[in-house]
Amino acid sequence: MKTETPFYTKLAHILVSIVILSYIAVIGKDVLAPLLFSLLFAVLLLPLSNFFERKLKMPRGIAAFVSILLLLLCISVLMYILGSQLAGLARDWPLLEQNVSATVKQLQTWVEGTFHIDTDKQLTYVNTATSKALSSSANVIGATVMSVSSIVLFDVFILIYTFFLLMYRRLLLRFIVSVFTERNATLVYEITNEVKYIIGKYVVGLFAEICIVILLSIGVYWALGVNYAILLGLITGIINVIPYVGIFTALLLSTLITFATGGTNQTLYVIIATIIIHLIDSNYIMPKVVGSKVRINPLVIILGVIVGEMMWGISGMFLSIPVIAVLKVIFDRIEGFKPWGLLLGDDEHHPRKLVLHKKRIIITRRNEQIITTKGKKE
Repeated sequence: MKTETPFYTKLAHILVSIVILSYIAVIGKDVLAPLLFSLLFAVLLLPLSNFFERKLKMPRGIAAFVSILLLLLCISVLMYILGSQLAGLARDWPLLEQNVSATVKQLQTWVEGTFHIDTDKQLTYVNTATSKALSSSANVIGATVMSVSSIVLFDVFILIYTFFLLMYRRLLLRFIVSVFTERNATLVYEITNEVKYIIGKYVVGLFAEICIVILLSIGVYWALGVNYAILLGLITGIINVIPYVGIFTALLLSTLITFATGGTNQTLYVIIATIIIHLIDSNYIMPKVVGSKVRINPLVIILGVIVGEMMWGISGMFLSIPVIAVLKVIFDRIEGFKPWGLLLGDDEHHPRKLVLHKKRIIITRRNEQIITTKGKKE
């Protein structure tokens, strides 16, 4: 006779498993983070690699290599445009300094008239802060150099992992299926195909969303007569990918650049335009372009972004949504994890179905009692 495991035992197992998996994720960041990014790129490049293999009869290694080269070409074009815009901003740096100096003087005058702090005391505070910043500048420069080198190494590993995932994708699929018992092979295939579909739709939709937001932002900023409209459009479209956090970062950078190159009214227009673009993106572009069959709870997204940033930094913020989507697909397919899939989801029809199901149970039991009572009376 099977005995049911107590709830507190199940809860202890779940908490211990979460702690162990989180610890492995933290200590394995240098391996797991580029591996997950490469998985996203591999799913993105999979249709292109299949086209080269089937239509052009290329060997699998050459098809994967050519696909990665095309991806690098697209990224290089984007980086060239972004670099040229930053070079133009650097050429106008003296003008930016003049605008900032004039703004600082106006701010000093306002502070002196509002808080009755004279200019000499303000300069003393500024000089003290500047000396502290300069004293730690060597450490900042060293950390920046190390971070740039680590980013380059990170990107190299992503490309290497992407190539091998495209190269040995069938071998990896056979390994995943062979790990489980034969009776679960069909379920594993279904989960794998659905995960591939969800990731593919998410990545393709994400790139499409970036392009749409970039073009929309550039058009709006150009219509407003903003300097460096292309640069601000690229910043808004790329950084906006980070859920909930990216829009504030893009708004801050766009406001600072516009304030340094334009007037106060133009800065206000840019703030309003950026907020409107974000509202259009979150309410129309994101659901239509990136939306998939898996709907994730917004609260879970916020928590996932926060936890991802705590564990893996910016990489974790980018990877939080696809990881949660994959977990929901797995949880929805496995009987014991379906409540967790329900928790991650955003399906409003489940509670209604549950209430209707309970009502049917109550009505059925009442009918059974009526029938039983009639039988006893007879």
